[in-house]
Amino acid sequence: MRLALTTLEQAYEECRLITRSQAKNFYYAFLTLPAEKRRAIYVAYTFCRHCDDSVDTQDSDANKLEMLSTLRLNLDRTYRGHADEPVFLCLADVAEQYDIPQDYFQEVLTGVESDLVKDRYQNFEELRQYCYRVASVIGLICLQIFGYKDPRARQHAIDLGLAMQLTNIIRDVREDLELGRIYLPQYEMAKFGYSEEQLRAGVVNNEFTNLMRFQAQRSREYFRNGFLLLPYLSPRTRACPAVLGQIYNKVLDRIELADYDVLHHRISLSTTEKLRVMAQTWLTSMFPHKIPTLT
Repeated sequence: MRLALTTLEQAYEECRLITRSQAKNFYYAFLTLPAEKRRAIYVAYTFCRHCDDSVDTQDSDANKLEMLSTLRLNLDRTYRGHADEPVFLCLADVAEQYDIPQDYFQEVLTGVESDLVKDRYQNFEELRQYCYRVASVIGLICLQIFGYKDPRARQHAIDLGLAMQLTNIIRDVREDLELGRIYLPQYEMAKFGYSEEQLRAGVVNNEFTNLMRFQAQRSREYFRNGFLLLPYLSPRTRACPAVLGQIYNKVLDRIELADYDVLHHRISLSTTEKLRVMAQTWLTSMFPHKIPTLT
């Protein structure tokens, strides 16, 4: 029994180290959580990182899909009490402690799989489903760990995840294009009169600016709804989503200041800026009526 405990503790420590080295924006928000919940969040993050990394190590889409199939089997074994890898050992412990449905983690795997089988999205409904799987469902996992009583909290967590993922998509248009992916809905590109050929050529014109402004305005609306999550959480846990939301909200601010030119500028916040956002948001989030505002 002591050996098993030691192995589990070592697995938790491995998850912490992975999160510290890889989490970037997320790590600053995780620091605001109580120790036990922070440890659980590290496990959730590491599982998602493990899914991405497992696929990235394969040299063909067929091998990547096979790896995802293996991960699904491992996840199923974990929920049946047969976990045998560090991340899955911790996942079994966290899932039981915080009553996290297996379907949530399966959705994450489906989201990772989407990037292997789909590189264009015809309309926003298709894109929204993708964003739900790769971001909102992670918010639902975190919500289980944070703890909540009112079921209305779930929709706000979903919306906050959508807001952050849509901000990522706006920021990473150029990088995603280099990988052969366009997440901007095809219907909306056509509606604003901006073509894939222009995108490949790096054309920033009025049509592109209007298209990106439309994307940003939609993200803003999801942020407004997402930040309504905070009063549903305890003062000890609401700082985490508040900090995450504000960091991404500030990235959106920076994109707007750059007049939406994400094709020629990499938009980001410095470490100092992230720490400033964390400190300010942590303080104000302790009070239920202090919901972050959109500037």
